[in-house]
Formats: sequence, C-alpha cells, structure tokens
Amino acid sequence: MRNKWWVAAVMASAMVLGVSAQDQDSFTPMPLDAGFGPMDLSAPPIPADQIIQKFAAKETEFQEALDHYTYRRYARVQTLDDDNKVDGEWYEVDDVIFDPSGKRTERVVYAPESTLQRVMMSPSDFQDIQHGYPFVLTTSEVGEYNIKYVGKQKVDEVNCYVFDVVPKQIEKGKRYLDGRIWVDATDLQIVVVDGRMVPDDTKRGHEDLHPPFMTWRQQVDGKYWFPVYTKGEGILHFSGGNGYMEEDVHIRDIVKYTDYKRFGSTSKIIYQGQDITPTQPNTKNAPTPTKP
Repeated sequence: MRNKWWVAAVMASAMVLGVSAQDQDSFTPMPLDAGFGPMDLSAPPIPADQIIQKFAAKETEFQEALDHYTYRRYARVQTLDDDNKVDGEWYEVDDVIFDPSGKRTERVVYAPESTLQRVMMSPSDFQDIQHGYPFVLTTSEVGEYNIKYVGKQKVDEVNCYVFDVVPKQIEKGKRYLDGRIWVDATDLQIVVVDGRMVPDDTKRGHEDLHPPFMTWRQQVDGKYWFPVYTKGEGILHFSGGNGYMEEDVHIRDIVKYTDYKRFGSTSKIIYQGQDITPTQPNTKNAPTPTKP
C-alpha cells in the first residue's frame, strides 16, 4: 500500500463486466462463535520436524488439487477515518478460471472505480491478495522458512499444531509470511494463518506498507481445507519526506473466496438417490477457526 501523496499518476477507471446487485458480496464478517483454546506447551507426540515434513507434503497435495479448481474472489480494501468510518475503497470481484486451452487465468467480473484518496494499491498488494493471503506452505517452499513448533491448541473444535513461521532470507521480488500457522492435527493441513506478508518498503517518502492479516480455511469435498475468508487491519505510518505529507492511515482488507468447483469434472456417482461424487465440491459446515 503506497501513500498517494508521492504518486503523480491517477489510477485508471476500472471496468464493469456485468455483475448484478445480487452477485455483489456484502462482506458480512464470518461468525466468530468460539475462538482459540488454551495453548498446550508440551512436546508433540512425534518430533516437530516430522510433523513439518508431513504437513508440507499434504499442503503440496492440496496446492495441486487447488490448481484444478475454479472459484470467485471478492476483495475489498478500505481506508477509515478517525471515527472508524470508511472514507475510501478499492473493490474487485474476480473469477479464477481456466481459459479454453486449459491455462489458469483470472477474469475481472466487477471493478468499480476506486475511491481511495490517501493511498493507492501497489503491485505487492495485488500479489498478497492473489497469493499471499491464501497462504500455502509446500514441500518446495518449506526450506525458505525457519519453522518453530509452539504447541498444541484447539481452534473451535479443531485440534491443531501451532508453528511460528519466519523467512530465512528475503529474495527480491518475492513475498513471504512472517507469522503463525495452525495445522489440523488429523488432516495435517493449514487451517488458520496469522501474520504479515513481508517485506515492506520503509524507505522514507517511498513506503510500501501492509497491514497484519488473518486467513481462515474450511473443508471442501470433505478432504481439503480451502481459504474462505481473510481479514487484515492496521494503521500504517507513512513518514513523508521529499516534500510529501507524514500520515497515519487506517487500512482494512477483506477477501472472500467462494464457489469452489473442480474444473473438468463431468461424471457423478449416485447412491440411494444422492450425489456422492468425491470431486463434487460441497463445503462442509466445518467449524470456522476464529481469532482470539
């Protein structure tokens, strides 16, 4: 997120591609019924390194499955004034789909003109929305992080292993999670992510800053935990410099992921009049992990 005071260019008007009023997401917060239980600091039942290897393998399997799903993403970025009222907003609805050749692509289906006045979206903001917030930690990426076992904790009714995740080093052009993950102790998949995407650019007068966020997953197909909701919020301090204004900006990011459908699935399995096709998406009423 960059402060608009030092940006001369004006964001181009966005396209509207026929999303009806009923299709526009209201961004009602997900229910926060229970929360996080007490942290059990005792040693895990098996060595932490083995748990890390196992959940990284399951995350790799999940990422491969996710690459065969289409879904709709609603993303909203707001600035709030001193009375906590919205005074600017960027909003976009995208379908993550496959083109006729089978290549993964994104299609903007609704994008009204941004009303953000004090900040503007930066390339890293879009990168976080597309890839950072729905964080997946695969076997090929796990070596990029220092991962520390914290303990065991129940998130609603889900028993989880908890790990702190910090990048070992920052490679230019890449975004990393600096935060904490909760891993389902049975399915060995991430169910909650809490932290920040880094790095921030803190150079005076050129800041590109990002709020902390939390992402929740739910089960789809009774097997994989898919991202369903992200909320990020914080006050970003822009220090000014080079004749630009020093300012604190209250930022709120909300992203919803809906309508998961497996691409290319055409057959169905019917048993006693019910569709039990394993590849037919069916979001469970699984407990929704919530923030303390």
